[in-house]
Amino acid sequence: MPDLIINETLPNLNAFVQADPYIRHYEGELQRRYKRFAEHLAQLEEAEGTFDRFTLSYQYFGIQRRSDNGLVLREWAPGAKAVFLTGDFNSWEKQSHPFTQKEFGKWELYLSPKVDKSPVIKHLTKLKLVVLTKTGEYLFRISPWAKYVTKMLDSVTYDWTHWDPPQPYQFQHPRPPRPSSLRIYEAHVGIGSPEEKIASYKNFTRDVLPRIKDLGYNCVQLMAIMEHAYYASFGYQVTNFFAASSRFGIPDDLKHLVDTAHSMGITVLLDVVHSHASSNTEDGLNYFDGTDSCFFHGGSRGNHSLWGSRLFNYSSWEVVRFLLSNLRWWMEEYHFDGFRFDGVTSMLYHHHGIGTSFSGNYGEYFGMHVDENAVVYLMLANHILHTLYPQCITVAEDVSGMPGLCRSIEEGGLGFDYRLTMAVPDKWIQVLKEVWDEDWDLGNIVYTLTNRRRGEASVTYAESHDQALVGDKSLAFWLMDKEMYTNMSALIAMTPVIDRGIQLHKLIRLLTHSLGGEGYLNFIGNEFGHPEWLDFPRKGNNESYYYARRQFNLVDIEHLRYRQLYAFDRDMNLTEDKYGWLAAGQAAVTTLNQADKVIVFERANLLFIFNFHPCNSYTDYRVAVEHAGKYKIKLNSDELQYGGHGRLVRDTEFFTEPMPFNGRAQSFLIYIPCRTALILANEDIDFRH
Repeated sequence: MPDLIINETLPNLNAFVQADPYIRHYEGELQRRYKRFAEHLAQLEEAEGTFDRFTLSYQYFGIQRRSDNGLVLREWAPGAKAVFLTGDFNSWEKQSHPFTQKEFGKWELYLSPKVDKSPVIKHLTKLKLVVLTKTGEYLFRISPWAKYVTKMLDSVTYDWTHWDPPQPYQFQHPRPPRPSSLRIYEAHVGIGSPEEKIASYKNFTRDVLPRIKDLGYNCVQLMAIMEHAYYASFGYQVTNFFAASSRFGIPDDLKHLVDTAHSMGITVLLDVVHSHASSNTEDGLNYFDGTDSCFFHGGSRGNHSLWGSRLFNYSSWEVVRFLLSNLRWWMEEYHFDGFRFDGVTSMLYHHHGIGTSFSGNYGEYFGMHVDENAVVYLMLANHILHTLYPQCITVAEDVSGMPGLCRSIEEGGLGFDYRLTMAVPDKWIQVLKEVWDEDWDLGNIVYTLTNRRRGEASVTYAESHDQALVGDKSLAFWLMDKEMYTNMSALIAMTPVIDRGIQLHKLIRLLTHSLGGEGYLNFIGNEFGHPEWLDFPRKGNNESYYYARRQFNLVDIEHLRYRQLYAFDRDMNLTEDKYGWLAAGQAAVTTLNQADKVIVFERANLLFIFNFHPCNSYTDYRVAVEHAGKYKIKLNSDELQYGGHGRLVRDTEFFTEPMPFNGRAQSFLIYIPCRTALILANEDIDFRH
């Protein structure tokens, strides 16, 4: 384990202040946050020996099998009067196996091996904890540390199923190196099939991972893995934090999925939900020990008024142990490479972002409305993950724009690697809903894409799962709507709606990819313009799976135009992989012509040209470049294979002339057709590959 050296004053605060002079007024707040973090870390080490041991508490709590096959069970239930174990092994006798009460609200039970030296509780045995409350009520509960829970088809709640296979899964492949350019494929295992059913881990491994690899994404972000009782919650109402969802298969199937992704060089992130928990009591954490304040804040403070879920008490020693150990569990047991932290805005503020519009005023990020216990928890989580796993990636879903979220802890930040730029998809949906494209304000679009904190990396996306849900529309659906059902055949001439939709779909995604951030994200199926929204089975749709699937079969039909959008998305990613614009600095915009609807910018020594005009093509359009030399087109959205019109000759060469233009010493003339995007590279520059 790496050595831990922490001072109680910020060692690198000046770097933050130099990058953002406005933060100087809040130096005291940052110092105080950091001091609390350092003190918490020191207390943790003093009490537990090392933070490594503290965060591996899943090796202590729950069921632990000793070398002699004796079993030790430990739980934390401070509000309980007594705790018992029942299950298949004791014919569900309620009080035959009592736990012994220990200090600090902990309980312990030892079960000696059977006469034949085998453990009393076998693999796949069904179990329950029986909690006797101080009011005399008996509650049947699942251990918070349960590694596997299952549900019968006719059951409402999950069962705790003991997971202790005789031959544990052995990983075959190491984690891939951390990508310098992060291209994320956001995916949900259950919808990863054209069939009207819940798809499996095995299906995803066999059918979806090869597509992700082919598309040029180097990272898959898995949603809804942590067990959740309600399928339609998209995995955001977690009941069992250490259990991989059994609706998709057994734990070993998920391990094989991660292992296979690693063999392909694909990094795997887990969508982790530590911002709240399901309010379920029978199979969740709620009222685990008979009180409303075991894992959560008591009273109204412990309830999220919009989500109907419970809110963790981050000031609790045992809650911090539970959550940090949960992160270690997914890293150690399943070999994930990092996390996308859900609902960070809700964690950061006592108001949880409810009824709050963030203006960017720094006073919004400091003061009594900030939940400093949650801030310190996130600092601890990032510190421990990045110390123990230097290649680990953490992404924050935060709509507030808190300064320092993605700066190092030593600089006064919270230590995340990336933040999601949630304003970008909102902007695209707004312009598609409200304005016809000839009236788009390109200056405002460029501002939205480039308006991000310097020195803090961001993952940008044109659409994610949020825009795919029923009640909203994907970009493709906003653009082409019902014609996607009738006019997507390449065997017939494109209608004006399909033509506009296909061209703008490509331009929107490439502009977002190239101008918007240091990472890029796409939601499963959106790369080829999936024609349906996403609606999970529920009473309102007669429990139908018709919209809870991704129709990859559409890409495999050669004459459908979905295949053309897929090809463009693939080549967009492969071009980025070759030239690395996501890992480069901010783009330099040289042309932003509202009348012509043209945007030109340079990034990573590449020249990006976008003509958003619906009908005006431009011959001999002058573009500015930094470096002299010969330029060639590396990606052209107008190629026939991408559903374009083939108006440019692929191998055309463009030579610069020393004519200053738009702040650059060099420029040249080029033909740019309407609704076309181009990427050109200087053939005289030695790129990274």
